[in-house]
This record gives sequence, C-alpha cells and structure tokens, in this order.
Amino acid sequence: MTDPIVDEVRRARDEHAARFNYDLDAIFRDVKDQEKRSGRKFVSFVPEDANRASETGSARESRRHEAPEAASSTKG
Repeated sequence: MTDPIVDEVRRARDEHAARFNYDLDAIFRDVKDQEKRSGRKFVSFVPEDANRASETGSARESRRHEAPEAASSTKG
C-alpha cells in the first residue's frame, strides 16, 4: 500500500537532492540558506547525551540520587 503524501514528499526530496547532484554538504547549505531567507526563527536543541558527556561520572551519580531524596523528604 502506498501513501500519496509520502510519495509526494519523497519525490520532492529526490528532486531537491538531484539539483545538488546528491551532495549532502550542498543540500545542507541550501536548506540553511532557505531558513535564513524565510525570516522565521529556528531553534537548535543540544542532544541530552551531549550534556551528559561533558559531566564526570560522579557528577551524574550525585544528580541521579538527588531527585528521589528530595521527593521523599517533601512527602508527609
């Protein structure tokens, strides 16, 4: 079973990629240029794993154990 909307999106994506000879760097630059020209505000989020990678293991452990203790101390 095919979905006409999915087919249309794939066709548009392929046509766009073909304009840049399927060069991912060129496609990326074009998308970023389109974003700038659109005048819209775009937000980038740092993946959660990137934040964790910069912490030491002990800092992660301390933080992991803080939340349950704080929750139990506010009960009752």
